[in-house]
Amino acid sequence: MTSTNTSDRRRGGFLRRVFAMVVKELLQLRRDRITLATMVSIPLLQLVLFGYAINTTPRFLPTAVLMQESSDVGRSIIAALQTTRYFKVTRILSDEVEFDRVLASGEVLFAVEIPAGFERALRRGETPALLVSADATDPVASGSALGVLDKLVTTALAHSRAVPEVSAPAFEFRQHRRYNPAGLTQLNIVPGLLGTILTMTMLIFTALSVTRETERGTMESLLSLPISPLEIMLGKILPYILIGAFQAGLILTAGVALFDVPILGNLALLAALTTLFIATNLAIGYTFSTIAQNQLQAMQMTMMFFLPNILMSGFMFPFAGMPLWAQWIGEALPLTHFIRIVRALILKGATFADLQLEAAALGGLMLVAMTIAVTRFRRTLD
Repeated sequence: MTSTNTSDRRRGGFLRRVFAMVVKELLQLRRDRITLATMVSIPLLQLVLFGYAINTTPRFLPTAVLMQESSDVGRSIIAALQTTRYFKVTRILSDEVEFDRVLASGEVLFAVEIPAGFERALRRGETPALLVSADATDPVASGSALGVLDKLVTTALAHSRAVPEVSAPAFEFRQHRRYNPAGLTQLNIVPGLLGTILTMTMLIFTALSVTRETERGTMESLLSLPISPLEIMLGKILPYILIGAFQAGLILTAGVALFDVPILGNLALLAALTTLFIATNLAIGYTFSTIAQNQLQAMQMTMMFFLPNILMSGFMFPFAGMPLWAQWIGEALPLTHFIRIVRALILKGATFADLQLEAAALGGLMLVAMTIAVTRFRRTLD
């Protein structure tokens, strides 16, 4: 009987101690708001992004039409493109130079050329050529739309009575997949990986910088120095710019050597814009380090920022396939602009004039992040 009571007391004591530990952990978790927010927000973020934002069959792809003749057939083709959900006609051009420029700059993903004499050739029963140029740097984005374009134009021409509704092909459909004619996946992935790896490493490096000083007890020594918050930030960021430049050179060299990725653009421009991208990520990571109270929180904030960069930048899924609200969020992420820059420079041979808007966006994001970081660090000093 005594042995039974002792056993019950031990079991009761065990349960009370475990319960006390559970309560203690829950209280600590409630006090750690960043960890709590991470546990709630990451599953919700993944659910929303994969459920609503990610679409592997993109719609409303920006399209330009080069009209070399003013005809009813041309207007029928444009109307057909505008009424479908695959294309969104954003530019109607009459200049071949502008036709090439909008494709190179990434303003449009498709460009349809209606040559002079197209309608007359159709009505004579000839087989004129209709040229469609697609930006194939992202093969997933262009593939499905190209597959429906010839049927769409054929239907439009039948409705305009330019061709019989059922007949042999009335025109020759010429597809020109520019910048990646073979549709090689590695030509799309490797430039994107350059931005992804730099984002991850640069964010982690600087996100831990201030919190590490606090946890090691060296922050007091740092604060006693006659140095301003801006000077501290620049001193912490500049060494990692060199590391980032080394990583970028390593990835590009491996991409060329192992995957035959061509670099058609200006290397000096690529280096300058890559440095701007590295500095932007370092400034954002430094901002995280001024908000987080310890290194664990800094890592959690880094992962929360990294996840939408991966999913909403156009690296894994076509940017044009996302709904408009998701595209606006994507425009606020530095990786989105860098992926456009690096793919345009490497695969298209784009110039600075083609990329000035993307460069301005990166510069703006960097200035905003640096301002917040310096302001936050000054509050920490107070």
